[in-house]
Amino acid sequence: MIARLSGRLAEVGADHLVIDVNGVGYLAQASGRTLAAIGAVGGEVTLLTEMQVREDAITLFAFGSAAERDWFRLLGSVQGVGGRVALAILSVLDPGELVRAVASGDKAMVARANGVGPKLALRIVTELKDKAGGVALGPGGGGAAAPRAGAAADALSALANLGFKPGDASAAVAAAEEELGPGAGLDALVRLALRKAAR
Repeated sequence: MIARLSGRLAEVGADHLVIDVNGVGYLAQASGRTLAAIGAVGGEVTLLTEMQVREDAITLFAFGSAAERDWFRLLGSVQGVGGRVALAILSVLDPGELVRAVASGDKAMVARANGVGPKLALRIVTELKDKAGGVALGPGGGGAAAPRAGAAADALSALANLGFKPGDASAAVAAAEEELGPGAGLDALVRLALRKAAR
C-alpha cells in the first residue's frame, strides 16, 4: 500500500498529476481542489495517497490533506460511489462543507458534483450521517475539526485501517496525544491509542 509520496511535481492534468520520486513517475488521480493548490510543475511536493486495486486496474489517488483523504474513504464506503465520483464531490465541496451537507441532510449540495444524481446524493447524506461524526467533527460537534498533522494523522489512519470506527479512533488518538504531548512519536501514539480504544 502506498500511503504517501514525496518528490518533484512532473505533470498536472485536468484530473491527475505525476510525481517523480527518484526517477519513477507515479500517476495519481486528484480532486480539482488538490490540483489547484499543488503549486507549479517542477516544485517539490508531498501528498497523501490511497491505492485501489481492482480486477482491471490499480489506481492511485492523491490528496492535499488528511481530511480530504478521510472523506474520500468515507464516500467510497457508499454503494455507487467509486473513486472518480468521490473526487468529483471533493472537487466541489471541501471537508467542512461536506460536514455541513451530511449533518443537515442537504442532498442538493452534494448533487452539485458531476456524476451525482438526486438518488445517489440522498444515499450519501443518509449513510454517512452516523459515520462522519468522529472524523469530520471536532469535540464541540459544531464544525470541521482542525486537520491533524504528522504522527496524529498517521495514528488515526492506522487505527482506521485496523477496523476501528472513525469516532472511536479519533477519540483514542486525541486521548493518547493529550497524555503523551505534541512531540510524541508515531509508535508510542499508536500503542497508547490502541490501549485506549480497547477499553
